[in-house]
Amino acid sequence: MEPDVARYLVPFVFGLVGIAILVGLGVWQMQRLTWKESILADIDARIAADPVALPAAPNPQADRYLPVQVSGQVGDQALRVLVSQKKVGAGYRVISAFDLGDRRVLLDRGFVKVSADIPAPPQGTVTITGNLHWPDDRNSSTPENDVADNTWFARDLEPMADVLGTDPLLVVARDTSYSDAPVTPLPVDTSAIANDHLEYALTWFSLAAIWAAMTGYFLWRVRQSAKGEGP
Repeated sequence: MEPDVARYLVPFVFGLVGIAILVGLGVWQMQRLTWKESILADIDARIAADPVALPAAPNPQADRYLPVQVSGQVGDQALRVLVSQKKVGAGYRVISAFDLGDRRVLLDRGFVKVSADIPAPPQGTVTITGNLHWPDDRNSSTPENDVADNTWFARDLEPMADVLGTDPLLVVARDTSYSDAPVTPLPVDTSAIANDHLEYALTWFSLAAIWAAMTGYFLWRVRQSAKGEGP
């Protein structure tokens, strides 16, 4: 191979391979985006489906987000889970026991500002429409719950069930047959499910463009160098 040809060919091939890899990763992320959006659409449809009776033995995988309608009595005790709402600020999720007669489950009543008092539960039998949920609120930076002070940092179902004397099964309220103001339902949705594939794709495509620009600049420098070596 002629030295002049090799001078251009090696960086050109190296640059082309790098661009192809980066573009391929971007295309893969776009495919992942389509896949993830399809999953989220299915979950949204499941969440909004017509409610059914509470299953006798719900499965955390098969029954996740299952819409249910239950009737019973709200327990007197309320646990406070610290959360933050956009444009609202800090507040609590209010978790109470819900007595169905033949069993007791956990009820996520909704959100209340930290400055507001949690209202007493309604008297008598009420009806809740909501969704079953096994939340994954805890990560490596989540503080431990302060049970003595009734300040929780995650909806940890097992310890909450122990405190309230219920099954470790959570119904997140969407609609209620009573007013629980100032507590407002905070229904299950897909906003907490990460979907960063578009950002990843744009990152890979941007890196491909930068790589192409760097390759072009390097070839230009090689050409300028070759001119300087001419007769």
